[in-house]
Amino acid sequence: MAGQSPPYYTPISKPTATTINNPWKRTNLYTLAFITFLCSLSYFLGVWQHGGASITSTTSQVILPCVLSQNISTRTPSASSSNGKALDFESHHNSATIEAKESVKIYPPCDIKYSEYTPCEDPKRSLKFPRDRLIYRERHCPAKNELLKCRIPAPHGYRNPFKWPLSRDLAWYANVPHKELTVEKAVQNWIRYEGDRFRFPGGGTMFPNGADAYIDDIGKLINLKDGSIRTAIDTGCGVASWGAYLLSRNILPMSFAPRDTHEAQVQFALERGVPALIGVIASKRLPYPSRAFDMAHCSRCLIPWGQYDGVFLIEVDRVLRPGGYWILSGPPIRWRKYWKGWERTREDLNEEQTGIENVAKSLCWKKLIEKDDIAIWQKPYNHLQCKKFRKARKNPPICPAQDPDKAWYTKIETCLTPLPEVSDAEEIAGGELEKWPKRLNAIPPRIIKGTVNGVTAEIFQENSKLWKRRMAYYKTVNNQLGQAGRYRNLLDMNAFLGGFAASIVDDPVWVMNIVPVEAKVNTLGAIYERGLIGTYQSWCEAMSTYPRTYDLIHADSIFTLYKDRCEMEDIMLEMDRILRPEGSLIIRDDVDILVKVKKIADGLNWDSQIVDHENGPMEREKLLFAVKLYWTAPASSETAS
Repeated sequence: MAGQSPPYYTPISKPTATTINNPWKRTNLYTLAFITFLCSLSYFLGVWQHGGASITSTTSQVILPCVLSQNISTRTPSASSSNGKALDFESHHNSATIEAKESVKIYPPCDIKYSEYTPCEDPKRSLKFPRDRLIYRERHCPAKNELLKCRIPAPHGYRNPFKWPLSRDLAWYANVPHKELTVEKAVQNWIRYEGDRFRFPGGGTMFPNGADAYIDDIGKLINLKDGSIRTAIDTGCGVASWGAYLLSRNILPMSFAPRDTHEAQVQFALERGVPALIGVIASKRLPYPSRAFDMAHCSRCLIPWGQYDGVFLIEVDRVLRPGGYWILSGPPIRWRKYWKGWERTREDLNEEQTGIENVAKSLCWKKLIEKDDIAIWQKPYNHLQCKKFRKARKNPPICPAQDPDKAWYTKIETCLTPLPEVSDAEEIAGGELEKWPKRLNAIPPRIIKGTVNGVTAEIFQENSKLWKRRMAYYKTVNNQLGQAGRYRNLLDMNAFLGGFAASIVDDPVWVMNIVPVEAKVNTLGAIYERGLIGTYQSWCEAMSTYPRTYDLIHADSIFTLYKDRCEMEDIMLEMDRILRPEGSLIIRDDVDILVKVKKIADGLNWDSQIVDHENGPMEREKLLFAVKLYWTAPASSETAS
């Protein structure tokens, strides 16, 4: 690794002949040995009292800071120091071999057929579930005895993605070797195949002039420039061109589409460096809190909005912020002009649009405009007037008392999620948000109002300061964090208030903030109020994403959280699945846990190193920095020829 490396532990050096012949140095040596003996005795007595946990890694000796002055430097030594090995975070594409070690469990490569394996959206498993309302395309995870205990291979010839913003327009064919969309969507200009790469012209079904021009058209109808719109959700996103071009406007999208017949839509989105998840609106709530997004979008996303008592639009209403916008383009909008090209009857299209209009009215949405191919509705700022309106019209009913942020395997109900109470018609339910970028560091309304259990304004401010300090330390250990373009897609497995993402927001990266379902406090709503994005997840299950999604994974106390809940190796195998070759990891946890983590990391063929806490060696919490080494599946007979 270029630059500086962190303090690290090294074995005590052997004495030289000069030391042996010098009586003064011999005395110092005896003193040192005696002190070392006492420290070791004291330490192992402590270990015995705490259950006998070992502190010794199988690949590198970890000496706790007992004889501090002689063996541990509190300064940051240079990378050329001979006292220890520094991690190399650069991209090299070197193939790696595994050296078997007696006490390390080696995790072999999986078969190449698992190269794009998404455990909870496995097409074979999904066929066992009902097709009605696309339930079969929801999450259906394997049982514990079905979990793979091997490492998912990258396809032969895999290369690091193009750096952002070039990646918005280009991706290597070897990374996502699927040409189906280039044929199926050729007329719509989604994607082109050019030799060893794909090109994304920014086209879409409803934006033949490109996503940029389409967003400009939206910007003529609502204000996309003043910072009031920061987060957006794209339902049925395709290859996420809409989201890709929103990013240049400081609008952060969350794009999703099911794993379906259009192969690798979400995989292409992630390869382009655009936030995306595999997902579908079916029978379960979307894995986001209520009042999360400033804008929701559907461009010919083929979701039957007016059917099933409007349940899908009711779910959009739940995740849409008060005053937020819903944008619809494509059938049935402007059906009078396009009905012949859509190969549908006028009556059918008219009925579909009438159904959508009726559901929107029942949700108290106001239709702002329908111009050319675009229609826009706005959600009310509060439900004060809506409640009066609903005395005459009670369909759908207002939901009974519930947690509107609960959204992990939570059934969608055909009832209106009530907004927080207000005292007058002009008040914004839940509290008014600052415009971006002030929104990032302003205290979230949920915290101000005391609805995030145990989190106060003071805790929020202290957390922000903490993460500035932590990120500065991270960048001294992994100096690639400070180099634009080395990383693009980042994952924070236990985000709390989004401090990790906020501390790196000025870099050309995006962070998927995860609030584990098992966390004591649900903070995801506050993360969205900061203008960041994320999702719920239980790390006892696989994430709804393709292999090789993320360039860097950050995990704060994950293994402490999941102790006695599920297997450490299964969580780490999932981390390995979703991390790119030559991707990096930062894992924070108690030293005893990290030693076990390192042992598994060795079996996964990660290059890893335990380093001190940013506050120094006396903290029990340590950090493990790791790099997933580059390796791919071997060349097939077709590839070789």
